[in-house]
Amino acid sequence: MVGCHLRTRGRLLGAALRLPHIVREERQARAWAEEALHFCGLEALIGQDAGALPYGALKRLEIARALAVRPRLLLMDEPAAGLNDTETLELRQLIRRIAESGITVLLVEHNMGLVMQVSDHILVLDYGSYLAEGSPREIQNNPKVIEAYRGGEVQYAV
Repeated sequence: MVGCHLRTRGRLLGAALRLPHIVREERQARAWAEEALHFCGLEALIGQDAGALPYGALKRLEIARALAVRPRLLLMDEPAAGLNDTETLELRQLIRRIAESGITVLLVEHNMGLVMQVSDHILVLDYGSYLAEGSPREIQNNPKVIEAYRGGEVQYAV
C-alpha cells in the first residue's frame, strides 16, 4: 500500500527505510555510538557541535567513531600528533583500554614513549624497510634501532 501523499521516490524510499528491521538496526547503531562516546570519555560532550571541540577531544571523537562499528582491529596512524602531554597521557590510557577490551590495535606512531608504554610487540621500520621487531624492552635495547633513530644510546620508560 502506498500512502496518498507519497509522490516522490525520496518519500517512498523514506517509508521503506522505516521497516521494523531497519529501525532496530538504527537503534542498535545509535546505542553502539553512544557506548563508544562513553568509552572514550566524551559523554559530557554529547550533543555538542564537533567543530567546536578542542583538538584532543576531536581526536578521541575520531577514535569513538571507529569503535562504534565494533571492529576487531583498529589502525591508528599518528594519533598523538599535535597532542599536549596531558592529552597524550589520556590517549595512552584509552589505547590500553581498547586493547584490554579485546580489540587488536595497530599503531603507527613516532612518539616512542607512547609506543613503548602501550605496545606488546613492536615492528620498527627505517625509511620503509624492516629493521627490527620484538617486545618494547628488546626494541629499546636493540643496537640497530638505537643507531638508526638516535645515533647512540637512549632509554625510554617502559
